[in-house]
Amino acid sequence: MAIVHFCLMLKLSLPINNNITMTTTAPTFVQKFTVAMIGFFAFLQVYSVQAILPILKTDLNASEVQIGIAVGATVMAIAMMSPFMGMLSDAFGRKRFIVGSLLLLAIPTLMIGMANSVDGLSFWRFLQGLSVPGITVVLIAYIGEEYKDHLATMMSLYVAGTVLGGFSGRFFAGHLHELIGWRSGYVVMAFLTLVGAVWVLKTLPTSINFKKSENFSKALRTLLSHTKNRHVMSACLLGGCVLFSLVGCFTFINLHLSENPHHLSASQLANIFALYLIGMVITPLSGKLIARFGMTNTIIFAVSCSMMGVLITLTTPLWLIIVGLTVMSSGVFITQSATISYIASHVNEGRSLASGLYYMGYYGGGSIGAWVCAIAYKYGQWTYTVMTIAIVQVMALAVVMLLMKKAKE
Repeated sequence: MAIVHFCLMLKLSLPINNNITMTTTAPTFVQKFTVAMIGFFAFLQVYSVQAILPILKTDLNASEVQIGIAVGATVMAIAMMSPFMGMLSDAFGRKRFIVGSLLLLAIPTLMIGMANSVDGLSFWRFLQGLSVPGITVVLIAYIGEEYKDHLATMMSLYVAGTVLGGFSGRFFAGHLHELIGWRSGYVVMAFLTLVGAVWVLKTLPTSINFKKSENFSKALRTLLSHTKNRHVMSACLLGGCVLFSLVGCFTFINLHLSENPHHLSASQLANIFALYLIGMVITPLSGKLIARFGMTNTIIFAVSCSMMGVLITLTTPLWLIIVGLTVMSSGVFITQSATISYIASHVNEGRSLASGLYYMGYYGGGSIGAWVCAIAYKYGQWTYTVMTIAIVQVMALAVVMLLMKKAKE
């Protein structure tokens, strides 16, 4: 999902002060690599546990609901912090937030490998999520300020890093478990994150064009005004429904496929997440669809595809389930692109703050999805989980048709 999140967040957060001095020196190879690696490490941890959920459930003697809470804990923390991290960074600077957040991210990642209970796992997962917006939200602003005349290049590298990180977290967790055990695997990922923080400290240039903002109260008033904006709130609701569906689907499909008749191992489950890389193809396609059919029509089409994909996973052949997951995730990528475009076209002031609100709703929906779908899976296995996701996607369609489609695009 990362490729969609941050390509699109750019649309909201980059109407930057025109008085900012633009850099004239092209970024070096090291600077380009560093920006990509920041995206990589930011998303290495967020969904990493998904590939090893069956193992965690057994080792920590956890129920489906407890495992769902552990998955949603990181997402919940990201939702809580996203609206405010930009304002804090505007007051205190960019690089120190990015480096500090990477350092802090390494600590709970290490402690996950030492967790003796599912409650401990959830606690450390929550602390991971508190660190992530300090990397992602702040780096978006940093790129806009320091590389404004090389924006497309630097953002594409950052997005590529987030895609690779989101995929690698699941991939590493599954394969490291089979090599050295999941606990040692998280020690390895913590060490990698620490190395990443040191690398960023040494290679990321100090901000030149950053201008400290001291008008915190005005930013807060703008943020509150967005909560009365029908366009922003409907997009937040839609985003919440979308991540509810995605987290619920790609979390509990792992439990489903680890059981009869498929019995997939942790590494095999990890390989399934290569489907996320399809975002590199789907995101450019979404722009063409929006241009031809409009934002809301594109969203209706994409949500419908996503619902169809989830229903396909009720079949038995593994190859057909993978097809369903591919269709489902593709619909999500397109929905995200169109939704962020919708906000950008209906917000004229404080777009970065509107972005923060959107991601609060988006990740909040993912957190609720992990919990609600856990209950559904507990009482009705994968069938009830799919039914729950389908209901939420019907709600998403209702938001589009009743609240968004009436607006002039």
